[in-house]
Formats: sequence, structure tokens, C-alpha cells
Amino acid sequence: MNSPKVEIVIVEENPDDAEVMMRVLRKHSLASEVAHVKDGVEALDLLLAQGRCAQDTAQGAPKVVLLDLKLPKGDGLEVLRRLKSDPRTRAIPVVVLTSSAEERDLRDAYALGANSYVAKPVRREELAKIVLELGLYWLKINRLPA
Repeated sequence: MNSPKVEIVIVEENPDDAEVMMRVLRKHSLASEVAHVKDGVEALDLLLAQGRCAQDTAQGAPKVVLLDLKLPKGDGLEVLRRLKSDPRTRAIPVVVLTSSAEERDLRDAYALGANSYVAKPVRREELAKIVLELGLYWLKINRLPA
């Protein structure tokens, strides 16, 4: 039996931030199926259907990936590089949502194909507001090819 299609993948090591993001998306009915992974290896396994997710090829591509850059087991820029270099995942919008304020990270993310770069605020209320706005745009307004 196939599981429902994941609409959004959150790649975030901080469980509190991930919980805020998932709660906002569900509360506002922006995504019924949200996947949360905690590190670069899990992200690549899920999105490239490899490793522990090798059997999940029927899952389909999510509508958007929210990607932190500071991750254990492979950083976010490497995840972005791999996603944008693979024909199966190249068209998936990737929003870098990170606490990094380094200009180099911003430049590198866009050079690797990020669709957006958003500074993650420290306060949970501000994070919830940003995730709501991102969710509305990427999940309701933005259109992707079939």
C-alpha cells in the first residue's frame, strides 16, 4: 500500500523549530503530509529514494523543501547541490530557511540553485509567521509543472 504523497519536506535539526513549522502548516491546512528529517543523510535518502528510502520510489516529488544549512551528517549546501544536480529532483523548489547570516552561504545557496533564501528568526512567533507566508506561497500560489 502506498503512503500519501509528501507535500513538503522540512530538513531541520532543531526539533523545536521543526515542530513550529509542522504545526503551522497543519493548522492552516497548507499541507496534509509533511515529512521532517533531521540531517543531510536522511534528507538525501528521502528525496533521492536511496538508502533506507530506496523502496519509496512511488512517493513522488514534494511541492517544496524547507532546508536548513547547518545540519549534522552532511551540510545543507551539499544536500542542495545533490538535489539540483539530479534530474529527478532538480525542479523541486528548495527554500533555504536558516539562521546563517553569512553572505557566502547566501551566494553559494543561490549559485547551487536555491529558489529562495530566508533568514530564520530566533523567536518562535516570528518563525511561525514566516513559515505561514512561505507555505501560502509555495503550497497554494506557486504552480509547478506536472
